[in-house]
Amino acid sequence: MKGLLVLENGDVFEGNLIGNLSNTYGEVVFNTGMTGYQEVLTDPSYAGQIVIMTYPLIGNYGINVDDHESYRSHVAGFIIGEMCPTPSNFRSSFTIDEYLKSQGVVGLSDIDTRQLVRIIRENGTMKGHIVPEEQVKNPYQEIVVDDLEFPDISKDLVARVSRKIRATFDPANVKKPTHHIVIYDFGFKQNMIRSLHVIGCKVTIVPFNTSLDEVAKLNPDGILFSNGPGDPMDIVAITPELRRVAEAFPTMGICFGHQMLALAFGAKTKKMRYGHRGSNHPVKDLRNGKVYITSQNHGYIVEPESLKGTDMEVTHINVNDGTVEGIEHNSLPIFSVQYHPEACPGPKDSLYFFGEFINMINTHKERCEAACQE
Repeated sequence: MKGLLVLENGDVFEGNLIGNLSNTYGEVVFNTGMTGYQEVLTDPSYAGQIVIMTYPLIGNYGINVDDHESYRSHVAGFIIGEMCPTPSNFRSSFTIDEYLKSQGVVGLSDIDTRQLVRIIRENGTMKGHIVPEEQVKNPYQEIVVDDLEFPDISKDLVARVSRKIRATFDPANVKKPTHHIVIYDFGFKQNMIRSLHVIGCKVTIVPFNTSLDEVAKLNPDGILFSNGPGDPMDIVAITPELRRVAEAFPTMGICFGHQMLALAFGAKTKKMRYGHRGSNHPVKDLRNGKVYITSQNHGYIVEPESLKGTDMEVTHINVNDGTVEGIEHNSLPIFSVQYHPEACPGPKDSLYFFGEFINMINTHKERCEAACQE
């Protein structure tokens, strides 16, 4: 069945519908990764977004049952150049088309993704519709898209993907966990739990609006603010409580959690022209001059000028555009990174950050003990 992508600037792309043969609407963004489409589809950070994969052939290794980053797909739509109908991999359980159908995700293939991405790079991220071609044809078989509306759908995305009740996960084959980490769920990825389990940590996931009093009852050793979808300013009302939590326990932030930490301490965030989404973004650590290749997925950044007077300092920058990629507090055990050290998909250059987090916790154990006793 023929389908159309209609952008809010009026551009129209024709392709073939895949997955759920229906219509959808969302913010159109692109990911430059050559692989990792399964992790992209199941990453809660993509909630409300129609994702373009820029690599020309998608689906050649299928979908397996192990590499999901959450229990379902969160994308609003999925756009690819060419779909591989016959994947070849010993772990493959589904084709891309089968998986999209099972998740009710509308997809579009046979699109000139190079031209589409060029338009987004030049004009900035915009909203779009994927619709069956027949749905927008008039009686004269002419395509009419003037009646399509482009409302804002970015609100309440975190509340939509965050879990409603807490859950605890113990590491396998470990008699006694080394540390207890509480993750604030703004839309966390499963590999955050896996990465912490590898170093022997017990992990408890809590809703994004959990209070300091509730967290203290869990006796955590450290706090992790997770990734998540949308604009961090949508939930800015909870930042005073997040600051209380960060001041009480050693705290690490990742992606959206990095932005929330910055807001909690008085900094500002802003929307990027088209964001960073892919597995090949170089980041420089200003503390030692080393450059790491990172996995990223974000459309907002921390404004560097706004960090003045917040006791936060920039520790990492993006080599390509100089944007803020990491910050740390001058005196408290708090740091965060804009990229994904847990990867999945992407390189694992920055997995060491979880070890740094544990070292920071060990250095400030008395802070946790005092907070839990109050």
